[in-house]
Amino acid sequence: MHERVREAWNIRQMNFPPVIGFDYPLNTLVVSLTGPDCELDCAHCGGQYVKSMAPIWSANPQGATSCLISGGCDQTGRVPVTNHLDRVEALRPGRIMNWHVGLIGKEEADAIAPYVDIISFDLVGDDETIKEVYGIDRTVEEYVGTYRLLRKYATVIPHITIGLRGGHIGGEYRALDILKELEPDAVTFIVFTPTPGTRYADCEPPGVEDVLDLLVEARLRFPTVPIHLGCMRPHGGYRDKLDSLAVRAGVNVIVSPARAAVAVAQELGLEIDKRDECCAVRLKRED
Repeated sequence: MHERVREAWNIRQMNFPPVIGFDYPLNTLVVSLTGPDCELDCAHCGGQYVKSMAPIWSANPQGATSCLISGGCDQTGRVPVTNHLDRVEALRPGRIMNWHVGLIGKEEADAIAPYVDIISFDLVGDDETIKEVYGIDRTVEEYVGTYRLLRKYATVIPHITIGLRGGHIGGEYRALDILKELEPDAVTFIVFTPTPGTRYADCEPPGVEDVLDLLVEARLRFPTVPIHLGCMRPHGGYRDKLDSLAVRAGVNVIVSPARAAVAVAQELGLEIDKRDECCAVRLKRED
């Protein structure tokens, strides 16, 4: 593994300037179109994360320079994106809007197009994982079809959850295979984090070395594509170790990095580009 990490680092050096992004999304307002409600009971989330978002009908945009427009899904895996578009329109002026939409279709994409700058899209590479985790009868091919559709409207950043199936590595490598053909603008990785109140609450996160292997594989397969380590990943010693290794593996952006990772970046001679929005917004601001 150490040799592969060095190879990944060398590829980063050849294709990117010596700069690493550290993003602290304090100025990105996270909004739910469904308030605290979600019709799915996903094994990894159980509706817990949507409860921490600001309901669209009471969201206070003061100080926000960007928004993440999200919400709970319906029984088909779609966020009801056309809900409260008047309120979305009110948030729009002067703000970059990053959407999490799920498996929407063309009609919904047409409706929200004026308010979309970026779409963060969860890409899953295994049918059984989709069924077990989300409890919906959808396929990898349907996810890919939605991804292709959404790219006609905006920049789409695929998100891969490492260990999504209760901490086990499954379709993540197939997701990389799929993305190789799709030529993404960036790839964001997040890491399964056991969450109280969910069916996976007692599961363990994937091993740090397993996560590192995927990050390295992504760097090797996508030598010129920005790779982000997103906000969802375990805290404590796990994050200290993972973030430090991620820097050495050549990632371009880390959200809310551990202090140890900052030290490693300085040790490696990287200039730190610190920003105060979510990592998806960074890509749009650099267009």
